[in-house]
Amino acid sequence: MKYDAVVIGSGPAGMSAAITLSKNGATVAVVDENPVAGGKLLAQLHKESKNSWWIGKDIAHELEKTMKQLNITIFQNTEVWGIFPKWRVLLNNSMELQTNHVLIASGAVEKAIPIPGWTIPGVMAIGAAQMLTNYHRVKPGKKVAIIGIDPLSLITANELKTVGVDVVGIFIPPPIDYIHRLSNPKNIISYLSTMANLAPSPLLKLSGNLAKTNFIQTMGARYYPQKGIKVWGIPLYLKKTIIEIKGDNQVEQIQIANVTTDGRLVENSQYKIDVDCVCISGGLYPLVELAAAAKCDFIYIEELGGHVPLYSPEMETTQQGIFVAGNCTGIEGAKIAMAQGELAGVVISQRLGLIKKNSVYLIKQAQEKVKKTRKNSPITFQQHIEIGREKADILWNKHFKL
Repeated sequence: MKYDAVVIGSGPAGMSAAITLSKNGATVAVVDENPVAGGKLLAQLHKESKNSWWIGKDIAHELEKTMKQLNITIFQNTEVWGIFPKWRVLLNNSMELQTNHVLIASGAVEKAIPIPGWTIPGVMAIGAAQMLTNYHRVKPGKKVAIIGIDPLSLITANELKTVGVDVVGIFIPPPIDYIHRLSNPKNIISYLSTMANLAPSPLLKLSGNLAKTNFIQTMGARYYPQKGIKVWGIPLYLKKTIIEIKGDNQVEQIQIANVTTDGRLVENSQYKIDVDCVCISGGLYPLVELAAAAKCDFIYIEELGGHVPLYSPEMETTQQGIFVAGNCTGIEGAKIAMAQGELAGVVISQRLGLIKKNSVYLIKQAQEKVKKTRKNSPITFQQHIEIGREKADILWNKHFKL
């Protein structure tokens, strides 16, 4: 079957791109391994302002409804097994989709933090807890501990608290070599300062803004109270970690230890508390295997979350006709993913000859929308995302000159 464009992924980026393409007159197929469209949008639920809520499930359903109204071909519960020149997309049901334009919007996956007991039933990724709570309306547990301090863990902790779960605390990860920066109180204070605008009280907002200086970060780590500070009524511990999860057939206890200002375990400080669920948040990294299968060139940029395909300002990779959008280009929020999807949709529409008037202006307008959305985003998943994007642009320009 031949299409003007094949979109891989029905998350916010993929659906936005497909809708843009279809509205411009393109024939589009969307492929996703999940049973329903929406990706990580389905689990998102948080307050954006005093009178405004971001309800990801509703937004996802509206986008899916629009795709169906536009007669976009949607393959749910379907995996892409390979991408071959020029371009053939092979599916796990033995179907083959032919196109000159492929958009990979495969999103991101959660990083694991392996600690003793992490395979016991009742231990789950923070994203799983968020999906259970916000989409399936099921509490992951009655008494929950969270490991990892980042936007996703903080948002989910608040959501769990809102539905009546007893969140005993949010703890830093134990000191492990490859995640040492996540276990260092000073680094965490620096990270939290970038989210000061989301703090639930004026005092915490002020503290967060003051903590943007190196001196305050150092002092804050040194004098941060061992008993933690409550956020939304949940203890946020920068000097406590969970070193072991205990239980036979189900999570029963966590073993907690104090840590020093620089993240080292304090000897003889361990104690246990009872819980029935532990949620682990190690951050996200781009899901890029399909771009690798298409033999796109890659770069490693820590500020973007890891390895990402090298891509142009028009979201095209080093393989002509292969585009990327969303979290597979770097870890950001859903609104930015949607704007990137729209940009890719406009560019591919122009390549197909569907936009003839003002095409350059429309592409620039879409690019500016991405920048503006990023600038106004209230949540930053990667602390130095702007630096990461600048590095990606520089590396693309170097590649282009070769």
